[in-house]
Amino acid sequence: MSNIHQQLKQRRKQLGLKQEDMQMRVGMARQQYQRLEAAGNPSLNNLELVAKGLQLELMLIPQEKLLAVKAILEGRSNAATATTNTNALADNPWQHLLGEDE
Repeated sequence: MSNIHQQLKQRRKQLGLKQEDMQMRVGMARQQYQRLEAAGNPSLNNLELVAKGLQLELMLIPQEKLLAVKAILEGRSNAATATTNTNALADNPWQHLLGEDE
């Protein structure tokens, strides 16, 4: 998986945005956003702000669940998801992945 800077740049381009568009979306000057994409070290607040502006969600995933989450994101099935009812999985693809009962 690419680093966070590459993911932000890729997502911005997917949305058809330029770096200068980020000022209107998140209130961050083009130069500041440019530094962030070029391997800057964003604070958590700035990272959350940029993620929201790019329609992304930040999430911490337990390492033991990482393969199952990646499989879902890639549209693959694996042992963790195969035992789940497919109709219920379609309604809530994240069920049971983070150790929750429901």
